[in-house]
Amino acid sequence: MKISEAGELSLLELIRKRFDKRSKNLILGIGDDSAVIKPENSELLITTDMMVENVHFDLRWTTPFQLGFKLVSVNVSDIYAMGGRPSFMLLNLGAPVNMNVKCFNRLFDGIEEALRTYKLSLIGGDLSSSKKIVLSATVTGHAKKFITRKGAKAGDRIYVTGCLGDSSCGLELLKKIKKPVEIEKRSKNKHGLKWNFALPLVKRHLMPLARDPEKFIGKATSMIDISDGLIIDLSRLCKESRAGAKIYSDRLPISDELREASEYLGIPPLVFALGGGEDYELLFTAPASRKIDAVCIGEITRSGINILDKKGRKIKLGMKGYQHFV
Repeated sequence: MKISEAGELSLLELIRKRFDKRSKNLILGIGDDSAVIKPENSELLITTDMMVENVHFDLRWTTPFQLGFKLVSVNVSDIYAMGGRPSFMLLNLGAPVNMNVKCFNRLFDGIEEALRTYKLSLIGGDLSSSKKIVLSATVTGHAKKFITRKGAKAGDRIYVTGCLGDSSCGLELLKKIKKPVEIEKRSKNKHGLKWNFALPLVKRHLMPLARDPEKFIGKATSMIDISDGLIIDLSRLCKESRAGAKIYSDRLPISDELREASEYLGIPPLVFALGGGEDYELLFTAPASRKIDAVCIGEITRSGINILDKKGRKIKLGMKGYQHFV
């Protein structure tokens, strides 16, 4: 059945029944003109992110479940990057009239799985017809002490919470596979993959997990999530902090899977680690005196951004990360 045959009211009722679980701070959820929330006794954080078919995702190698899960993760990552805890989500969906109900339901299966993962509540949104799938989520969160991109000082160390470049490498592998990889079904034998190193990288791209900042909140001086690539996101942090940075390329955390896939693809691992986006790791700074359980990749300087090889020589950057309209 197509969603046009099911009708908007029927689809909205399906969503309402599925997400009718109540948070302790939710007074009124889906079903009225507005949701009613009892505010937390802390700073309110609000973020929004959009995903457009053939711009942010390609249904030739992305399943509806993966798309729904990723939409929630990328928004939660922005709340985490401010040192916050996610609370509520609003969802807007534009979909073609010939989208089938099974696809619609699988999309919301992925959304529901991610909401459960991050302990987040869907409280409303809107549906519309469109030529392509367009998703937009708005997530609210709260923080007793929020962290911004502004606050890094010369001498601070620069940290990342995990391996870099896996997601963008996973995307390159998906382009080789040329079909969806249903990792959400947790089957080891039905992926159609020819490379034993591919699955973790593909999963990192299709269903990323946002990194919880809890253990860094009291120590970080600035923070950002890596959504568009290490270099471009580091540049944003440095710009807001009016500072520079020195990065040691041999300290960058690169997974064994990425090294093996890079050799297969004929692309140096640093290209993915420095310029690849959508890792959703946290990039943050902290005073040199603080003990941090994360990977130190460099330090904040007074100006300029330099990437150094193991011999201390500057590496010329040929990658800039992802940007719209370029």
